[in-house]
Amino acid sequence: MEAREFDIVVVGELNADLVLSGDVTPAFGQVEKLIDDASLVLGSSSAIFACGAARLGLRVAFIGKVGDDALGHFCIQQLQRRGVNTQGILVQSDLKTGLSVIFNKTSDRAILTYSGSIRELRAGDIDLALVRRARHLHIGSYYMLDHLRPDVPALFDTAHAAGLTISIDTNYDPTEQWQGGIHDTLRRADVFLPNDTELMHIARQGDMDAALKVMSAIVPLTAVKLGKAGAKAQRGDEVFTAGSITVEVVDTVGAGDSFDAGFIYGYLAGWELTKSLRMGCVCGALSTRAAGGTAAQATLDEAMRFIGQD
Repeated sequence: MEAREFDIVVVGELNADLVLSGDVTPAFGQVEKLIDDASLVLGSSSAIFACGAARLGLRVAFIGKVGDDALGHFCIQQLQRRGVNTQGILVQSDLKTGLSVIFNKTSDRAILTYSGSIRELRAGDIDLALVRRARHLHIGSYYMLDHLRPDVPALFDTAHAAGLTISIDTNYDPTEQWQGGIHDTLRRADVFLPNDTELMHIARQGDMDAALKVMSAIVPLTAVKLGKAGAKAQRGDEVFTAGSITVEVVDTVGAGDSFDAGFIYGYLAGWELTKSLRMGCVCGALSTRAAGGTAAQATLDEAMRFIGQD
């Protein structure tokens, strides 16, 4: 492939996260509780992935939509601070930027999301000239992109025709229908990056290994995130595994997106799959060291210190 200006162009949702930590289970009946911490941080799977990839030294551009409000400008500024090109982000004055409120219990969390501008990204908003300036296209939160979702297969066809490789992380389906043409979309992708729950729902299987086998007939490469247990991938009949590392966990928000960034770094570098899986596991684990999805993301030097270690 000829030289491209960007390594990755990310298309996806963009919102802020309000992360609440401590005893965060609400008590209704006008009860006021005190919690340990609250942080307003850059949210969204797609943006956290973009920041993680940029942190590793990749050249990243972002395409998305926000409202012309304080949260929208905050999201753009946070991306820019982390070296992500934001020229593909549209600011629309009649929209409110999306917001997720995350109730964080360290090992588990609940999320309330106001979709706002997230669902309003449309095919006509995407700068295809910007897409063609990249080596790789990544899309996140497929099920949140209500207006774009029917046009994702055509976007993937356009990207492939321009010589890009493609990865997708669907994330969770809030409707729990797990449809929306996902198999047709996945047939056009090169890499699918679910967690085990998402994988089994999409494959319609109750067993992870069976689900991986189903997906191997649809998408060339599936890498599934298993949290502390590491990760597993299948390419055709080949199966690969990698372990994670032990860290002091502060917040697991965005760990899967940081995994994606580490894995795609290895994928674009042409690494063998076990090493790419390990890179994803390391980046995902290290991202949990601070509140929010981006505050503790690994540099390339930090991550490489753990590659090959038990």
